[in-house]
Amino acid sequence: MTSATSQVIDGRELQPPEPLEKTLAALDTLPADGELVLLVYCHPVPLFNVLRNNGFVWQEAVLDDGTHEIRIRHAV
Repeated sequence: MTSATSQVIDGRELQPPEPLEKTLAALDTLPADGELVLLVYCHPVPLFNVLRNNGFVWQEAVLDDGTHEIRIRHAV
């Protein structure tokens, strides 16, 4: 099922901590039925800790080019 609202942050060419900062800012305005997709070249453990502590769930997939595609939603 596709969410009503989806936003993509491509952090692959950004320098740390910019991908994390952009993601946290986007989560502040993420609608209840929205989804945020983050694209990065790493497994962002600090982000996962923030998500876990703030009521979000995520799915991570590693694409063929090494991109980590992280789909973030509000926990139900």
